Amino acid sequence: MKISIYFLKTLSLAFAFMFYNNCWAKEPAPQEQKAKMSKAEKKVQKKAETFFSDYLAGKVKKFDDKTSIKQSEVKQMQHIVWEAWKNANNNFAEQKLIDLGKLARGKSGHWNLPADLEPNAVMPYYWGSKGETAPEDGYSLYLYTHGSGDKSSEWKTGLAICQKFDDAPSIYFIPQIPNMGDYYRWWQKAKQFAWEKMLRLAFVSGKVNPNKVYFFGISEGGYGSQRLASFYADYLAGAGPMAGGEPLKNAPAENCRNIAFSLRTGALDRGFYRNKLTQYVKNEFDRLEKLNPGSFIHSVELIPGMGHGIDYHPTTPWLKQYTRNPYPKTVSWENFEMDGIYRKGFYNLFVTERSNDDTKSRTYYELDIKGNNIDLKVDLVTYKPTEIDPNWGIELAFEKSYQPATKGKVMIYLCEELVNLDKEITLTVNGKEVFKGKVKPELKHIVNSCAAFFDPERLYPAAIEVDLTK
Repeated sequence: MKISIYFLKTLSLAFAFMFYNNCWAKEPAPQEQKAKMSKAEKKVQKKAETFFSDYLAGKVKKFDDKTSIKQSEVKQMQHIVWEAWKNANNNFAEQKLIDLGKLARGKSGHWNLPADLEPNAVMPYYWGSKGETAPEDGYSLYLYTHGSGDKSSEWKTGLAICQKFDDAPSIYFIPQIPNMGDYYRWWQKAKQFAWEKMLRLAFVSGKVNPNKVYFFGISEGGYGSQRLASFYADYLAGAGPMAGGEPLKNAPAENCRNIAFSLRTGALDRGFYRNKLTQYVKNEFDRLEKLNPGSFIHSVELIPGMGHGIDYHPTTPWLKQYTRNPYPKTVSWENFEMDGIYRKGFYNLFVTERSNDDTKSRTYYELDIKGNNIDLKVDLVTYKPTEIDPNWGIELAFEKSYQPATKGKVMIYLCEELVNLDKEITLTVNGKEVFKGKVKPELKHIVNSCAAFFDPERLYPAAIEVDLTK
């Protein structure tokens, strides 16, 4: 019996030793992982990190570098650049996100927003997770924007109701509006600063799945999240405003191509024409989906018998079904200003010079990729109101007209998910062939697209710049 026990113990130790050695082989020490980077790659990472640090500090705008890279090196260079971006962000002196805890604990932080965007703007926020375990590919991220009552009570209500929604495992960012009165709008410029900072830091944290981001809100937060859905659609898997309804000029439906969009409003919610405007939104999404099957996934509903108060629970379970495609081959983008600010980029488009001179018109881009053939249409779009509210002068409905743009510059970023970079590419702009040939991967494109979008899925190795005056 003693011999048997000894034998079993010896055998157990042998298996344990073998298992330990196997694990060590599969999981090299951090020092060994770091040693795999060549001197040239370390130099690239240091150079990119220095640029990113200066970029975050507002000292530089563009990374000028003539380093070409092989297609086989692209993935490694993307990894190196993203690590450089993370290091620069982690070392940047700013108010960070608080440590992630359980949402139920109600842990909060605050950000002081730039005074030149909004005076005395302090944004408290809850930042917490739901669910027992973190998903391997990262948490879904939900931004919730509250209604326009007393900001303290609205914020606390937001924390309470968001815990009840069936969307775990997830992370929530629940902000409190910084100021009331005329600044009680979620789409204003100081808040835009907050949303972009939130996305940037969430992506850098590594805890969030960048393809599972959702914006939603109620009442004033419904108006806000509808505008934000159109403005920031390229970051979103979906959006779900509730008890709202914006005029389509404030949130062009075309921009919501490639995301899931939900809008739920009471059929009897007549305040500020919310029910009527929700119906107009439904009509437009129905029209666009009929013309482009599968491109405008939506669920827009007027809830029978309900006024401003509705059931808020169905929205996030519907949204969580959908995942962002960061590389759509058809993009529609009406670049509208929101509180005086335009987006500089959208999906794989980056504007270096807008085609419209002022807010009397907007620039509309439509990109379509089939194989290695790229077709880009750039138009100026103007609005003519066809229905105006007699009480407040709210423009409710519109006609749009389009004409080809004759000036402006836009960069079309490219990657293997969009085209075959080993083969010739043909680019047509407004019906005219402007480029035919191969494009080579370059370090500057990976770095500049990382700075522009701060999105780990959008580190583009190649690009074609379009000048509409030529």
